[in-house]
Amino acid sequence: MKTTLLLLPAVLLYLASGTLFTLRLFRQAGSARPSRALGLVLGFGALLLHGTVLYLNLYTRLGLNFSFFNAVSFAAWVICLLYLLAALSRPVESLGMVLMPLAAVTLLLEYFFPGVRLLPPHTDWELRAHVILSILAYSVLTMAAVQAILLAIQDRHLRSHHPGGFIRALPPLQTMEGLMFEMITIGFVLLTLALASGFLFLEDMFAQHLVHKTLLSLLAWVIFAVLLWGRYRFGWRGRTAIRWTMSGFVILALAYFGSKAVVELILER
Repeated sequence: MKTTLLLLPAVLLYLASGTLFTLRLFRQAGSARPSRALGLVLGFGALLLHGTVLYLNLYTRLGLNFSFFNAVSFAAWVICLLYLLAALSRPVESLGMVLMPLAAVTLLLEYFFPGVRLLPPHTDWELRAHVILSILAYSVLTMAAVQAILLAIQDRHLRSHHPGGFIRALPPLQTMEGLMFEMITIGFVLLTLALASGFLFLEDMFAQHLVHKTLLSLLAWVIFAVLLWGRYRFGWRGRTAIRWTMSGFVILALAYFGSKAVVELILER
């Protein structure tokens, strides 16, 4: 009942924040621009309510309930937290028109499709650290992927000499690309730490229930490593960088949530 009372306001605040950021991008020339500060305030309000809902759903007497949609919702919360903190000082507000509505959707999925996947309360701190690092890595690289999508749209419009609409409101192409690589670098470091903690602290990263996740995560790590090396050594940018970023993100998404979806939602184990 408590989560029901908090969920709807959280969803509405996320949608309002996302709509405001979208209107800022699609505003007509000469028209007043919606308040950026208001969008951030609405976003932080949604984040507070979302966090409360997560706390009530995740923490049980038997341990942490990391069911599929709870985990997705938690990842969305972390993504929005990192995004809003970054938006306080960096020109990344354009990501809000995608991230905020997605967070609202994860809240609804968490509510309508509850599940139980307990992480016992006596779980070692090492495993908790591995889980947190993994979610942080996925969250930052998700932001990089959304940035890559916006960069691809911006690049296509500029190549076709039609830089109209919301493209005019985006930062310059070089700035957008620089922000994407900053996110990729931070996400890569976190992913490296997550994999290292897994190999150090988990008994067998190649056990039957982990092998797909481990192999896909390692493949994603290799892709992002090659991308960063290519950027440093050959100056990779534009479409090449976008393709590598999206490839790495898709594989990482399959590693983090693909196998979990198969086990919990399809096989019902």
